[in-house]
Amino acid sequence: MGNGMKRFVLLVLLVSVLSAGCELSSNLGEDQIIGGVDFSTLFATPTQSEINAVKIDWASREYPVEGVQVALQQPILLGSTPGTIQVVSHLVGGVKHFGAIIYANGLDPRGAPIVVYSHGGDNGISVDQEVQLVLSFFADEADQFVYVIPSFRDETISFQNTTWKSDGPPSPWDRDVDDALSLVNVAASLVPGADPDRIGVLGFSRGAGVGMLMDVRNEQVDAVLDFFGPTDFFGTFVQDVSRDILLGSPRDLPGLEFLSDELLLPYQAGEVSLEEVRLEMVRRSAVLFVDRIDRLQIHHGTADQVVPVSQAEAMIKAMENAGKTAEQFQSFLYEGGDHNPLTLEGSIDRAKAFLLELKTAN
Repeated sequence: MGNGMKRFVLLVLLVSVLSAGCELSSNLGEDQIIGGVDFSTLFATPTQSEINAVKIDWASREYPVEGVQVALQQPILLGSTPGTIQVVSHLVGGVKHFGAIIYANGLDPRGAPIVVYSHGGDNGISVDQEVQLVLSFFADEADQFVYVIPSFRDETISFQNTTWKSDGPPSPWDRDVDDALSLVNVAASLVPGADPDRIGVLGFSRGAGVGMLMDVRNEQVDAVLDFFGPTDFFGTFVQDVSRDILLGSPRDLPGLEFLSDELLLPYQAGEVSLEEVRLEMVRRSAVLFVDRIDRLQIHHGTADQVVPVSQAEAMIKAMENAGKTAEQFQSFLYEGGDHNPLTLEGSIDRAKAFLLELKTAN
């Protein structure tokens, strides 16, 4: 086993540990009351007016290049090609956010597509370990892309012996998108070789959900690679974990602390309105906005116990109902595969081919 694959296996194990959890399935009947909360009302099908309200909110958001500071810059190798890594901070709506940018030296102006790596879990990101995943996808062609690696709010990003922490509060699947899109703009301003008109996202688990919403919210995102990401906050999976939260037995899953502490428990206590909670769920459900998704490739195992395959199936159904063509949408469900890309046979080769198409995208 080569060094690149060894690093990839190490990362997969890390992702699996960070994302540990379980899933139970249920079918809610009408007027089910759980912990004093009417689930038939809370999880009713979103209305067009709710969807439109979220679109209006998104249209008001900006992704500025503001307050940029380079915290670290040093040489790095992309395969055998000399390159540069920068760890930068920038401001997004006054919130300080950290991320990394990696690129080969000597790129032609606007000559390289941007690939965003959107990580899984909610314990931050180690560039030393996880950048190997991104580079392993491209092997000998790794030097032909600019890599953008955002942290998430209230999380750390580390490289070698230094750690930086983005400000909070955390906002999984929502303000994470603002920060990532702003970091893409920062990269385009700092790296002459970066082409902001060719952007792809490689996302795992929570990060895959962020990636799909990046495409929904910004037309410059051309392609999203979804490895077992959440898509639908009104489906049975979120209903199940919400039941556990309201009954006092929350699961250990990325992003669910926010769902518990900022939405469900305050709603249960009468501190936030039904409208507020539902809008927060709508803005995290990419499945409701498939008309805005350009190109998507899904990889999901049928035995995934962290993010159940029902989340992929909901997106597949929505994309098919929207009439997406084979060029716009591909999905691969792997019988017996779990929350680990090494159990999804053939997924790495398919993912590489999908992202390499960015090189020739118009």
